[in-house]
Amino acid sequence: MSQARESLRVSLVQGDTRWHDAAANRDYYGAKVRALRGQSDLIVLPETFTSGFTNESLGNAESMDGESLRWLQALAGEVGAVITGSLVTRLGDKCVNRLVWMRPDGSYEIYDKRHLFRMAREHERYASGESRLIVELKGWRICPLICYDLRFPVWIRNRYDRSAAGRFDYDLVIFVANWPSPRRYAWQTLLRARAIENLAYCIGVNRVGSDGNGLSYSGDSAVLDFLGQPLVELGAAELVATATLDADALAAHRERFPAWMDADAFELGAG
Repeated sequence: MSQARESLRVSLVQGDTRWHDAAANRDYYGAKVRALRGQSDLIVLPETFTSGFTNESLGNAESMDGESLRWLQALAGEVGAVITGSLVTRLGDKCVNRLVWMRPDGSYEIYDKRHLFRMAREHERYASGESRLIVELKGWRICPLICYDLRFPVWIRNRYDRSAAGRFDYDLVIFVANWPSPRRYAWQTLLRARAIENLAYCIGVNRVGSDGNGLSYSGDSAVLDFLGQPLVELGAAELVATATLDADALAAHRERFPAWMDADAFELGAG
């Protein structure tokens, strides 16, 4: 069974996103990220961190050659860490809620939010993604996802490859979010469930404050270990915190409690 080779320092940036003001958000989040220079391998920002979770998608969207992506490239290079979070992104005449995994060398990967929050009519204004993203960092396999995806365990399921590869899909699952306060218990509970059932570390980064739709956010960002136990829990304040994930502890738990061996085999369809 393969395992991660190094410890991983992950920083959570729980911020009060400025409503529909990309320039102000770049300044705001940029200052918080720069303070982490040399202290982190991976810095996680909330969902739609340049605009807030808006249904005015076209008016707040940027293209993939827009200012926010260039800013993110420069910032990752400046602090020497991977930075991730999601942006409202324009693709022709449609928009996607797109997570960007930006490396310090300026290269990046993308994930488009698969599950669109119909209770806020997100599915009417955004296109849905079609595939998960698995990235690697310091020997860790990481699956970054977005907000409402958290409610869909089949999409998130971490499987073990019994072939010669001998590895899990991922070691760490991340959720960037704009998850409102009235549903905070679901947020806290589901993060723990996803960690426990997938034998993986789990991180959720939510925003705080209130937005232009009148919704309030209580943060509750967290780093959870593979038992669902918190390494970091943030309340409702604007906070930045860093946790170190232990690769050896994860590998030992997977050996000691190999629930993956009893998992049902199935394939995800396209529908």
